[in-house]
Amino acid sequence: MKYLLALIFVAGFFITPAFAQDAKNPSLIIDTIELPAPEFNRVLRDAPIVNLNDIHITSWQVTIDNNLIYANPNGNAVFRIYDQESLDEFIEVGMGSQPDNKFWVAVQTPKEGYVVVHRDLDRGWYPNAKSILSYTERAGLTVNNGARIVVTNLDIGTFAINSYSVYGLDGSNDPPAVNAGSMIVEFLSGDPAKNVFALLPFYIAAGIGVIVGALFLTKKRS
Repeated sequence: MKYLLALIFVAGFFITPAFAQDAKNPSLIIDTIELPAPEFNRVLRDAPIVNLNDIHITSWQVTIDNNLIYANPNGNAVFRIYDQESLDEFIEVGMGSQPDNKFWVAVQTPKEGYVVVHRDLDRGWYPNAKSILSYTERAGLTVNNGARIVVTNLDIGTFAINSYSVYGLDGSNDPPAVNAGSMIVEFLSGDPAKNVFALLPFYIAAGIGVIVGALFLTKKRS
């Protein structure tokens, strides 16, 4: 055990600089937006579609930090990201008010139409945690609600994030959904094949596994 702890400690020195250099690596793209409460007090038809500064392709991750304060127990905050090729292709994440914390994930594609791929009416998301959407062209879409993975490797074809929209009302006469706070969304993308640092932690982990195995066999023989 003491050998394993020492190896993990040493590996930390290698892994941390690798991630630190990711920010300077040209293959990595980061966009961060902050969505204030009033953005969610509109119906879908009045929600503008906003283009991002960059297009996120190949491999991307979207992190949602929901710090909104809801105005009523039926309020929702809905966030959509659109594919570069067509606004008819999108991924939707809905987050309801406390205390139920309703959470759903929906996908629309030309072939399947609008499909809710996950819905949880109770404790579906967690205010003290971040929800994460991750995608690669090979593995598809995976969604974590802040406590567990709720969508795993869903095949949605090729999806490059180009724009987004937000809303929260079902009808124009509905009461406000949100009255304070904000939602912070971070977009992160890159091509692992062009980022020499991306695979370094995996190489280190594999190396540790080989060394631990060798130590185990040596101890067993002795």
